[in-house]
Amino acid sequence: MTFTAIILAAGKGTRMRSNLPKPLHRLAGKPLLDWVLDSVSAAGAKDGVVVVGADGSQVSDYTKSLAKDGHIPLFTAIQDPPMGTGHAVEAAKDLLHGHDGIAIVAFADTPLISADCFDALIASIRDDGHDLCCLGFMAEDPTGYGRLITDAQGRVTAIIEEKETDATNKAIRLCNSGLMAVKMPLLFNLLDQIGFNQKTNEKFLTDIVALAHQTGRSIGYAEANEDDVLGINSRVDLARAESIVQHRLRHRAMMNGATLIAPETVFLSADTMLAEDVIIHPNVVIGPGVSIGNGAEIKSFSHIEGAVIGPCSVIGPYARLRPGTVLEDGVKIGNFVETKNITMGAMAKANHLTYLGDAEIGSGANIGAGTITCNYNGFRKAMTRIGAEAFIGSNTALVAPVEIGNRAMIGAGSTITANVGDDDLVVVRATAQTLEQGAAAYRKREEEKT
Repeated sequence: MTFTAIILAAGKGTRMRSNLPKPLHRLAGKPLLDWVLDSVSAAGAKDGVVVVGADGSQVSDYTKSLAKDGHIPLFTAIQDPPMGTGHAVEAAKDLLHGHDGIAIVAFADTPLISADCFDALIASIRDDGHDLCCLGFMAEDPTGYGRLITDAQGRVTAIIEEKETDATNKAIRLCNSGLMAVKMPLLFNLLDQIGFNQKTNEKFLTDIVALAHQTGRSIGYAEANEDDVLGINSRVDLARAESIVQHRLRHRAMMNGATLIAPETVFLSADTMLAEDVIIHPNVVIGPGVSIGNGAEIKSFSHIEGAVIGPCSVIGPYARLRPGTVLEDGVKIGNFVETKNITMGAMAKANHLTYLGDAEIGSGANIGAGTITCNYNGFRKAMTRIGAEAFIGSNTALVAPVEIGNRAMIGAGSTITANVGDDDLVVVRATAQTLEQGAAAYRKREEEKT
């Protein structure tokens, strides 16, 4: 069953102490807002409205970019000034005029919410006949949370905030997450009827629950895990969420056939793709946009982002693969090698102490220690092309743009500024001069100066 998602993203996020809007902070390499949008999309949302504040242009612009990238149709509404969660939902009213069906209200700072949670909210209305459904959770420690009050039939009758609870209600562990599903246009009809809190001058979404109960509406609840509804209000919350997500990502990777020797030391991104029989050693960081093929091995202290690693390749230890790196089958990238925007053919290798940027390297090529592709002249980048089975000697500088032919050999210590043909051998070295006893004479002169 399709639904419309209303995602509240207008909060100031002052406790984050950041110039970056809270919805754009990243969790496992992905903005918080993306996590929520991915879940509502997976649950079958037909469209979504992201409610931002008057100063929310960054979030608004980002939302527009997501809509262009194939997400569900997304729109933005502005809440100005911010006057509570109910007022924020009302900001979407004009955009949703004439909509029927169901609206789900979610929050951009609750990134761990799953599609299953949204499915449960929808099912409560579709299958159980409720008009409104709250998402609750059993809190290990309910202190500080609003409580869901239910009757003998398990229907919600009210939401009571912590400061309003008596001794009996304080013992209730079924807490309110803030998320809810409501039939439309009932959602906005209820909001029209509730007033603003006299103390805070805010309209609270939770107040529609008591009103709905008083007017004879049926209110159900669905239950989520406490972790699923963790709200991000500070960097401490963000770190806690990162820990939860990393545990989930590691577990999924291992269940899908990857070996993580010390899982707690490996950091993955939300979109990391690991094939079967991948082996990841301790202390590896994998950033966004990484795919690793069957049987590849990633050794310790390697950092990888934006890279495609072919089957049976061996990376590290202490390797850094940057965006645009594409490695075919059986490539070897050794210790203290950095790559960026390169392709390496099957069985090519760069075993140590090398920088390869903006380059195409043929299959079976051997890149010696200390090799550098000099790809930037201070104004623009240029390409280096190295042919299949070429041999690049240690401490070689390849000054781009330059091409090295198939099976060509470059002597150690060379600086190559011109193209090298297939099967050619090039050695570039200054002529050595030996001054007998020159070192002794030099020392004597320097000592006499002192």
